Amino acid sequence: MTKLSVNINKVATLRNSRGGNTPNLLKVATDIQAFGAEGITVHPRPDQRHIRYADAYELPKVVTTEYNIEGNPIPEFIKMVLDIRPTQVTLVPDAVDALTSNAGWDTHENKDFLKDVINEFKSAGIRTSIFVDPDIKMVEGAIETGTDRIELYTERYADSYLNNPEQAIKPYVEAATRANSLGLGINAGHDLSLENVQYFAQNIPQLLEVSIGHALVCESLYLGFENVIPMYLQRLS
Repeated sequence: MTKLSVNINKVATLRNSRGGNTPNLLKVATDIQAFGAEGITVHPRPDQRHIRYADAYELPKVVTTEYNIEGNPIPEFIKMVLDIRPTQVTLVPDAVDALTSNAGWDTHENKDFLKDVINEFKSAGIRTSIFVDPDIKMVEGAIETGTDRIELYTERYADSYLNNPEQAIKPYVEAATRANSLGLGINAGHDLSLENVQYFAQNIPQLLEVSIGHALVCESLYLGFENVIPMYLQRLS
C-alpha cells in the first residue's frame, strides 16, 4: 500500500493569517496521524510565509510516523535538517520567491551539487529524495546523485487527468518503470487529490509514498480531516 504523508503547510498559512496559534499546528499534526496519515510533510521557505523553521523544530515532539521535510537545500535549510534529522528530506529546486514548487531538478546539470548535499544527509542517517519531472533522462541522472528516492512532480498529470487519464499517466509510468529498474524508490506529489490519486496509484509501479497538502486541506474544509484521510487511504490501498 502506498503511504500517505500529509503536507500541513496550508494549516500554517491559516494560522499565520491572523497571528497567534490557531489552528494549533502540533495539535493538527497529532490529529492527522490519529486519523490514519502515515507521515507529516512540511516545506519551509525562506520567507516563512507558512511553515516556519521554528515549526519544523517543534514538530518532532508529536510526529510518531514519518517526518518529511521538503525544500531548497540552501545553507539554512541544510543546517535545520541536520539538526532535526527527520525520516526523509526531499530536495526541491524552488526559487526564493516561488509561490509553489513548479519544476523538478535538472539532475545532470546539478549532479555534483546534489551529490554533495545528499551525501551529507545520508551520512547523518536521513533518507533522501529529490523532486524530478517525469523525464527518463532526469531519472537516470538521479541515480548518479546517490539519492534513495525520487519524488515525481505530478502537476502535469493533475492538469491533464480529466481530459485524458491514459495520456496523462503515460510519462509517469515510463519514468517510474525506469526508476524501478535503477533501484530508486518512488514518491509523488503536487496537485494530487481525491479525484485523481487512485488512478495514479493504481498505475505507477511500486509507488511508495504520496505527499498531499493543498487539495487535502481544501477537501477537508467540507468533509473534515477525520473523513478525508481515510478516503485517501482507501484510494491508495
